[in-house]
Amino acid sequence: DKVPVFSFLIEGAHAHDLATLLDHQGIAVRSGHHCAHPLMQFFGVPATLRASLSFYNTHEEIDHFVAMIASVRKLLA
Repeated sequence: DKVPVFSFLIEGAHAHDLATLLDHQGIAVRSGHHCAHPLMQFFGVPATLRASLSFYNTHEEIDHFVAMIASVRKLLA
């Protein structure tokens, strides 16, 4: 029922570029293969973004994360 770590992509953008754009907005994510290179090859994905949440994240931080994802998507559209 709970997933503190999740990987994702935004269609049409490379994960490393997204990580850089999010970093400029104060959002820390990891980009890359995450020790799953065979899986990435299977799905034909060069890299993903990985975000993790924990008990110390505030609702405001999560809202900021979601807003910045939306902002980056608009920027790249």
